[in-house]
Amino acid sequence: MTDEQLDKLATRIISQMVRLKSAEDWFKHVDKSDKAWKILEDIDIDEEAAAYGELARLMTLMDIFKNDEAYEKCAIVKNRIDATKKIIKKYNK
Repeated sequence: MTDEQLDKLATRIISQMVRLKSAEDWFKHVDKSDKAWKILEDIDIDEEAAAYGELARLMTLMDIFKNDEAYEKCAIVKNRIDATKKIIKKYNK
C-alpha cells in the first residue's frame, strides 16, 4: 500500500469516527429531551407492531421468571405469548 493510499484510508477512518461521534452526541442530546419522548408517545402504532413489542416484553418476562423458578408466572406469561402470537400470525398470512 502506498503512502497516498494510506492517507486516503486514514482520512476515511477518521471521517467515519467523527460522524459516529456526532451521531452519538446527537442521540444523547435527543434522548434527554422531553420533546423527543413526547413525540414517541404520539406515534400511532398499528396492532401488528404493538403485538411484536408485547411479544418481546413477554419473552423477557418469561426469561426472568424461568431464572427465578417462578413457574406459575411462566404459565401465565406463556398463555399471553400464545395469544400475542395469534395476533401476529393473522398479519403474516
